[in-house]
Amino acid sequence: MDYIVTLFQSLTVQAIAPTTAAFAIAAIGLNIHFGFAGLLNIGQAAFLLLGGYGFAISIERGLPLGIAVLVALLCALIFAFVLGLPTLKLRGDYLAIVTISAAEIIRMVGRSSILTSLTGGSNGITGQSFNGPFFALSPLPDHATTILWFTYDNNGVNGWWIRIVGWALVGVFTLLVFALSRSPWGRVLKGIREDEDAVRSLGKNVYSYKLQALILGGLIGAIAGIIYVLPSSVQPDGLGRSTTFFIYTALLLGGAASVFGPVLGAVLFFVMRLLVQTLAQDFIPTSIMNGQQATQFSYVLVGVALMCLIIFRPQGILGNKRELSFSV
Repeated sequence: MDYIVTLFQSLTVQAIAPTTAAFAIAAIGLNIHFGFAGLLNIGQAAFLLLGGYGFAISIERGLPLGIAVLVALLCALIFAFVLGLPTLKLRGDYLAIVTISAAEIIRMVGRSSILTSLTGGSNGITGQSFNGPFFALSPLPDHATTILWFTYDNNGVNGWWIRIVGWALVGVFTLLVFALSRSPWGRVLKGIREDEDAVRSLGKNVYSYKLQALILGGLIGAIAGIIYVLPSSVQPDGLGRSTTFFIYTALLLGGAASVFGPVLGAVLFFVMRLLVQTLAQDFIPTSIMNGQQATQFSYVLVGVALMCLIIFRPQGILGNKRELSFSV
């Protein structure tokens, strides 16, 4: 019984972690791209990386926190325009190839040795050099606080302040998507997803709506990147192709084109992975599987679970099967 209680506590700790909140925000942005507009964007990690770089470099150069956030959003905005203007007439696999290539370009430029003085190269930018102004904004006193079984420093890099801000942003963006999905703009996006030719015949500028969706989802992704790097560092290789696939896993698990699906999917993704990893480490002998292999094994089983989900419940946990007619 003690083991089950301890396991449950560790899973809930992971469920409210800042990384989970960042992935939930990123999945909300991707949901606007894929779930509502039907854009097969495989480069969402690039928006996270640009947001993290824009914020970190701005703080290092002495800019105020608010300006640093605006710089991060501006970087994502410019990237969305550069990516979207020539490519949004593409559909399906062609758009996916372009977006994943663009994301890899951003990652390789970030880790380039030529830009080491700016981006830190392959070593990235350490969190201590840019997260100070964020934690200085905290109104919480400088001591640890215990709520239920959760004990954290109020203002530490893994403390309550970053959790409060991260999950507050998750709530704000969830409400934003809830409002937009029921607005005329959101209904046009859903129409484009299902049959853009029909929407075009009604006099709507499909290209403009797609670009707006790409920009909005990208800006939300940039905010996710800031939350993701604040407790740790900006690492270009830590925000590569696998990050986008993990975000897609969270989105599909919770349910694309649903309002709360991305949040539920992000929480379940990290909880399931930690559950499998913990059980494997505790019950499989190290002669068969060591700790590092258990981590990889957890990703394998999560991938198998996603495959089964796509086969038996493709709409995800909260999704609607009628929302699966994508124009790709």
